[in-house]
Amino acid sequence: MAAEPLRPHYHQFSHSLLALAILTAGIYIGQDILVPLAMAGLVAVLLRPIENRLVRLGVHKVIAISLALLVAIILVAGIAVTLSMQLSDFADDLPKIRQNLADFFSDAKRWVRREYNVSYRQQEKYLQKAQAQTLDSLQSPDTLGFITGPLGTLTLIPIYVFLLLYYRTMLLHFVVVLFAEKHTERVREVLGEVKAVIQSYMVGLLIETACVAALNSIGLLLLGVQYAVLLGVMAAILNLVPYIGGLVATLLTVIITFSNNPETSVILGVVGVFLLVQFIDNNVLVPLIVASKVRINALISIIGVLIGGALAGVSGMFLSIPAIAILKVIFDRVEGLQPWGVLLGDQTPEEAGSNLFRLPRRRRKAKPSEVEA
Repeated sequence: MAAEPLRPHYHQFSHSLLALAILTAGIYIGQDILVPLAMAGLVAVLLRPIENRLVRLGVHKVIAISLALLVAIILVAGIAVTLSMQLSDFADDLPKIRQNLADFFSDAKRWVRREYNVSYRQQEKYLQKAQAQTLDSLQSPDTLGFITGPLGTLTLIPIYVFLLLYYRTMLLHFVVVLFAEKHTERVREVLGEVKAVIQSYMVGLLIETACVAALNSIGLLLLGVQYAVLLGVMAAILNLVPYIGGLVATLLTVIITFSNNPETSVILGVVGVFLLVQFIDNNVLVPLIVASKVRINALISIIGVLIGGALAGVSGMFLSIPAIAILKVIFDRVEGLQPWGVLLGDQTPEEAGSNLFRLPRRRRKAKPSEVEA
């Protein structure tokens, strides 16, 4: 019997690119269904140890899942109540903030007229045009979907979490029997590794978010910034979106702080606090807390966040990192996809103990006895 011929490299590469293109198109088309399901999957993996502990104590499976889900809802509700109390105080000071911003814009208009010789009437025309464009964008269906989307997601996620936990065994069995029996052990290994990666990532992310919120709040309180706790927690939540969230949080905090206290020293202090917290987060918290068995390089992380945002908005940005980590686990264990795993990882050839440029191996001519059986 003749041996199976090896497929050319370009043939495998084209198939990999085609699979990635189909996956990307599927995510973009079905994001309204897939994004809540993916979020629920992360929460389900996070709640699985609680449900498992309750089942071992003799609690019925349905009751155990319900109690684990109730704990998560209570924690989220507690955070929401705390933020709403801070937001109520913030709403009471909105007239003062508006007045401070109006004074700032008046000074800015005078500066523009003096430095660039642009009349007040021309500036008003530019502002009215920008305001009209902003209103048109806010009234567009895409923006309305962006605003109403999270509300629908919050409704679907608890239902998805319950069903994913309840049918977990059936879903895992489906994935195992989807492949040939000879690959059963490899599939089980991949599933176990994916579970470990998601659990370590989600638990580490929660601890990191709590630490960042505490550091932000303490730093802003020391500076005497109003709404320090609110701004610190909001900045920590925005920090869940890698790289981009930190910049947005800093800009938002600077604007709110400037509207209440326009002193340059305070503004510089706020920027300094956020830069210090980001340094601690990137160099201490993330390596010690969030780092899991799969490590992703910064270049792929940024590209993945941007692609996730283009495909599914803010939710796609948040889901991009765990999705890349799962792909890394799969690529490292599937023959023919290992080069993609190397591309996603942050391990250099020197650390891996291999040469950067491999010399081509001479293919030995097969003997007739080896080709035919």
